[in-house]
Amino acid sequence: MNYKIGLVSLGCPKNLIDSEIILGSLQNEGFELTAEHQLADAIIVNTCAFIGDAKEEAVMSILEAARYKEEGNLKTLIVTGCLAERYKEDILKEIPEVDVVVGTGSIGELPRIIRERSENRSRGQEFYANIPDSVDYLDLTRLITDDHAYAYLKIAEGCNNRCTYCIIPRLRGGYRSRTIESILKEARALAAQGKKELILVAQDVTYYGLDIYGRKSLVDLIKQLSQIKELIRIRLLYCYPELIDGKLIEEMRNNPKLCKYFDIPIQHISDRILKAMGRRGTGSYIKTLLADIRARIPGVALRTTLITGFPGETEEDFQALYEFVGESGFERLGIFAYSKEEGTPAYKMKGHLSKKIKEGRRDRIMALQQENVRKYNSSRIGEIYDTMVDGVADDGIFYMGRSYAETPDIDPVIYFTSPEPLEKGAMVPVKILCADGYDLVGEVEIAN
Repeated sequence: MNYKIGLVSLGCPKNLIDSEIILGSLQNEGFELTAEHQLADAIIVNTCAFIGDAKEEAVMSILEAARYKEEGNLKTLIVTGCLAERYKEDILKEIPEVDVVVGTGSIGELPRIIRERSENRSRGQEFYANIPDSVDYLDLTRLITDDHAYAYLKIAEGCNNRCTYCIIPRLRGGYRSRTIESILKEARALAAQGKKELILVAQDVTYYGLDIYGRKSLVDLIKQLSQIKELIRIRLLYCYPELIDGKLIEEMRNNPKLCKYFDIPIQHISDRILKAMGRRGTGSYIKTLLADIRARIPGVALRTTLITGFPGETEEDFQALYEFVGESGFERLGIFAYSKEEGTPAYKMKGHLSKKIKEGRRDRIMALQQENVRKYNSSRIGEIYDTMVDGVADDGIFYMGRSYAETPDIDPVIYFTSPEPLEKGAMVPVKILCADGYDLVGEVEIAN
């Protein structure tokens, strides 16, 4: 079919997976895909709407695509993803250039929707908003859009946590695990395409299996994925602290394919703020958990995310968080100033703080974290790490790669030289020579 489709993908890796599924299903239906949007008959904008900045980026991307109705061949502009689920009617009303809005529960219908539009069997503005209650669309063909040696693999959709600052359960529905068989099938396909590292993602990977198997099944899944011989690494993202147990910690310690890397979004350390956030644990529990992980997994890299300026956060609450970050020595840390999002319980809470205070507190912790990173990087100088080659740096001199302690897209990288040419996905021993800000610099260690 000579009907060209373009796609704009925004947001997190989970959204990227959705975009690749959309592209794969459209290609299977005979549509022609194009990166030249001025030639596209239809453009899909897959949006994010987690916080204010993401919403602004989404709206700008929609408007940018809309101009091709005047400057290109564009006939149908489609908006999908979280913004579409959150503001279905508003998008059609406020941006009349948009023809179709497709909610997160209707992604699997996109090929049919576009075919009907292409055949003029459907006209005018439309929106599709099925309740997000299935993961069947994740079994559709996925078109990988990069040549990385790693790939993200979504093991579940939705979330059952009810954090008061978060809109995700309303946009993505309740937690829905994929079956182990479904995940293994996709994992084998990714490995056959040359992917050496799989990064398991969900809103909370530690909840995996509770809904369909009646028990936490993440370790079972990891064990089966580890049997895929082509895979070198498995990495976990987004582990809810209260669901991390001894079984998972032991698997990380003993499984050579599972990266010794825990991403544990804790958000805060003050009991009062944790309770207001709807988090189930306490500051004491978090500290005990982190100490236990470090004691049982030598060399583990810990990453977390935090929120400053949550409604009602006092200077005392913030100071507790600040001191905790200084003491914890997180190897990786991301931090956000609280974003007031309509539709969340926190939106109506009392005690909202000014932007200046929220961002000022964020910046103070980021400055403190820079010292944590400096100490961590200094401790790695002279050490040798198995490093996966991600490619060549822009200067054409250094290779770029990652040890177990670096997740792509969010963490620093290791720049290194090699006396021999290297291919993407190769695993090489790299000796760290020095630090360059957050990044490290090294050289391939030649065996004697």
